[in-house]
Amino acid sequence: MKRKRKTFDFLLVFSPLLLSAFGVLMVYSASMVTQLLEGEPAYSLALKQFMWLVVGIGLFMFASYFKYTLYLKFSKIIVLVMFASLLSLEFFGVNINNATSWLHIGPFSIQPAELVKIGLILYLAAVYTKKQAYIDDFFKAVLPPLVITSALTALIIKQPDIGTAAIVFAIACTVIISSGIKFKHLSILMLVGLILVIAVGFHLVTDVRIARFTGAFQPFEDPDDSGYQLIQSYIAIGTGGLFGVGLGQGVQKLGYLTQAESDFVMAVIAEELGLFGVLFVLINLGIIVIRGLYIAKKCENPFGSLVAIGISSMVGIQAVINLGAISGLLPITGVPLPFISNGGSSLIVLLFSIGILQNIARHVNYQRFNDEEAENEEPASQSKKRFALGG
Repeated sequence: MKRKRKTFDFLLVFSPLLLSAFGVLMVYSASMVTQLLEGEPAYSLALKQFMWLVVGIGLFMFASYFKYTLYLKFSKIIVLVMFASLLSLEFFGVNINNATSWLHIGPFSIQPAELVKIGLILYLAAVYTKKQAYIDDFFKAVLPPLVITSALTALIIKQPDIGTAAIVFAIACTVIISSGIKFKHLSILMLVGLILVIAVGFHLVTDVRIARFTGAFQPFEDPDDSGYQLIQSYIAIGTGGLFGVGLGQGVQKLGYLTQAESDFVMAVIAEELGLFGVLFVLINLGIIVIRGLYIAKKCENPFGSLVAIGISSMVGIQAVINLGAISGLLPITGVPLPFISNGGSSLIVLLFSIGILQNIARHVNYQRFNDEEAENEEPASQSKKRFALGG
C-alpha cells in the first residue's frame, strides 16, 4: 500500500482539487446576489457545483486506478459514444443561449461536447499508436481518424458551439502533430485545415459573430452593445489591483458583468482577490499543464505519451481561450475557465481526464522505482560475487 502511495504524482492531486474547491467558492461569490434576485438561495449554484465536484472526485479516483492501456481496447466504443451523444441533441437537446448543446437528465444537465474532448484524445491516441508501423502511409494511417475528427467537429459546430469546436480541433491537431506523421503530410493537413477554417468561417458569419470580433478588438466603439461585456471585464480587472477589494465585495457581478460565475469568473477573481488571486489560478493551471507534458516525455508507452499530451493541451488551450476572451485578446466564445467556472460537465470531464493522467504518472513512477531498485541491487550482487571469489 505504501508503494502504491509513492507512485502518486501529488502535484496532479493537489493542484486540480485545489482549483476545483476554489472554483466552488468563486461560483458562490460571483452568483450569490443574482441568485437571490431570482428568488433562489444564495448558495444554489455553488451547491450544484459542489455536487459535481464530489462526482468528479469519484471519477478522478476511478481513473487513477483504472489501467490506462485498457482504453486502447475501447476505442471503437468511445467513437460510438461520442457520435451517439452528439446526435442525441438532434432529438432531445435543449436550447440555451441560442445553442442546442445540452441534454437534461432529471435535475441535471450535461453537455455532450465536453465528453468529446477526452473521448477524442483517447481515440486519436489509440488509433495512431496502433498505426505506428505504417504511420508514413497518409491514406491508410493518417486520413481515416481525420474523417472521424472532422465529423465530430462538424456536429459541434452545428449546435452551434464554435468555442468548443475550436478547442476540439486544436486538441486533435496537438495529438496528430505529436503522433510522428511526416512533415510533408503535416503541411498538407495544415493547408487543408486552413482552407476549411476559412470556408466554415464565411459560412457561419452572422451579425452576432461579427459583433463578437468587433467587441473584442474595438470594444469602445460600441460600449453599450458589442463592447459592453468586455468593458465590464476591464473595469473588474482594473479595480482589483494587487490585493483586490475583498472576497464577496466585488461590484461588477451585481448585474453589470453577465455570466460572472462561468465565462468571466476570472474577472471576478481579479476584482475581489487582485493580482495574487489571478496568479494563484495561473500557477496551478501551469503546474497541471507542465506536469502533464513532463509525464508525456517520461512515458515510454506511445499511447500513454499521446494521451498525456492531449490532456495537457486540453487544459492549456481552454485556459488560453478563456483568458484571451476576458482580456480582449480573443473573441468571446463562451469557453469556461478549467476547474473554476460554473459547469458540471466541464468539471467532471476535467477531473476524469486528470485521473487518467494520474494513472499514466503512476505507471511511469512505478517503472522508475523498479529501475532504481534494480540499479541499487546490481552493485550489491557484484560485491557478493567478488566476496565469494575472494575479491
